[in-house]
Formats: sequence, C-alpha cells, structure tokens
Amino acid sequence: MRLRLIPHDTTYFDLLTALAGHVVAGSGLLAELLGADKTGRADIAERFAEAEHDADDVAHTITKRLSQTFITPFDRDDIYALANALDDVMDFMEEACDLIVLYKVEELPAGVADVVQVLQRCAELTAEAMPRLRTTEKLHDFWVEIHRLENQGDKLHRTLVAELFEDTTDAITLMKLKEIVDVLEHACDGFEHVANLVETIALKES
Repeated sequence: MRLRLIPHDTTYFDLLTALAGHVVAGSGLLAELLGADKTGRADIAERFAEAEHDADDVAHTITKRLSQTFITPFDRDDIYALANALDDVMDFMEEACDLIVLYKVEELPAGVADVVQVLQRCAELTAEAMPRLRTTEKLHDFWVEIHRLENQGDKLHRTLVAELFEDTTDAITLMKLKEIVDVLEHACDGFEHVANLVETIALKES
C-alpha cells in the first residue's frame, strides 16, 4: 500500500459504508416484496422509497463534501463515481419495486427470486467491502466474487427471458414482466460497475 504523507478526511469511508448499508436494506425490501401479496406490496414499495431517499441524502452529502474538501483519501472523481454507482443500484431496485406494484403483477416467475438472491448477496459483499477501502487491502476477492455473481445474474436473466417468451401468451403481460426482469438485470450490472470502481481505486492506491 502507498505510504500517505498527508492526513486525509476519513469521513468518506463512513459515508460510503452507510450508503452501501442502505443498498443492503433495499435488497432486503425487494426480497420482502416478492413474498408479499398484492395488498401488502404498496406498503413495502413506500418503505423502499424512504430507504432510497435516505440513500440519496448520503450520496448528496458525499457530493457536497467533495466540493468543500481539498484533500480526499483517494481520487475525488473515483469517490464521486462510487457514490453515484451505489445510488444507481438503489434506483434500479426501487424501479423494480415500483413496476411490480404499478403493473399490478399477479404472479412473478419463480426465477425472479433467484435474481433477487444474487442482488442480496452482491449488496452484502459490497457493504463489507466499503470499510476496507481505508487500506484497499483484502479487496481482490470482493470484485472477483461480484463478477462471478453478475455472470450468474446474466445467465438467470437469459433463462427468465426465454421462459417468458415461451410461457406467456398475453403480449401485455409479457411486456410488463420483461421490463421488470430487465431492470433487475440492470441492478446486477450496477453492482459489477461498483466492483470495477473498487478495483480501479485499489490499483491506483497500491
């Protein structure tokens, strides 16, 4: 690890960890939504909106702090990109929740739960990785595992889309379900983007 000669503001690590914690909470709410009946989904989606608002607040705090702080623990552009990438994942998951509620989906394909499990695991690993940015040590396994999980999510997505076209006879229902499945896949991609940024930061700081 590179020797630091200038003290840095360590608040960013706490903020990024807090932001990742909101992403974990969001993935849990998404899983809860899948198990709820139609009458309970709106309440869960509302709770998700509150969690997303909290995540936005943290992301905005990071952006504001970057504009006011001269010295940062690592490249300010990387901090900004990482905060936005985490917030984007949260946005994708919230979008999936909203679509399920707004489209009044009666039943989701069983494979959707498998994708959400991948998202939950990605969220947990990401939250565990954020504090390790302080030293950028022991992060290699993080981005390797996230890449593996994203590949798994891609395969699940392809299988789900194929099954939708095979099993769904109503065109409107097909469009609704495919949009939900696609947004969940975007969330998987979002976690891979986070992992790529973490890898970039670690390489720069090594």
